Amino acid sequence: MDVAELLAEVTTGPVTKRAMTNHKVLNEAYAYGSAFSRGMRIDLNGLVILLISGTASIDDEGKTVHAGDLRAQTRRTFDNITGLLASEGATWHDIVRTTCYLRDIERDYQAFNEERTAFYQEQGLNPLPASTGIQAILCRPDLLVEIEAIAMFRRASSGE
Repeated sequence: MDVAELLAEVTTGPVTKRAMTNHKVLNEAYAYGSAFSRGMRIDLNGLVILLISGTASIDDEGKTVHAGDLRAQTRRTFDNITGLLASEGATWHDIVRTTCYLRDIERDYQAFNEERTAFYQEQGLNPLPASTGIQAILCRPDLLVEIEAIAMFRRASSGE
């Protein structure tokens, strides 16, 4: 299928969207006063796009876990994203882009990148997702890292 055929297929069908969630790993953001979806699933005539909101080291009750430990927070963040992906039938192999926010990029980038590299190797990712690292003031003072992600895949022909 060439690009024109792909665009025609994607643009001719209905666009549906719905919020993503996985209460086994993350609570709803509104439970602690924030108004956003954990992620948005967009279906474009068989092409699924998952827009995963900034995700951090929080538990299913919305509490920060691993305060002060960048490596543990990074792993928990990856686990939370993994849970959101699984709730939509996706994996890290479907991730095409991440944006990684670090509270102190100069201090923490090397450790963050070591954790990310190890995680991606465990997942067997090839190619690696496109990514950007940004220093940012995060929504809670005890959070050291937050990651947002975009995944894309074709919906199973079973017609979800």
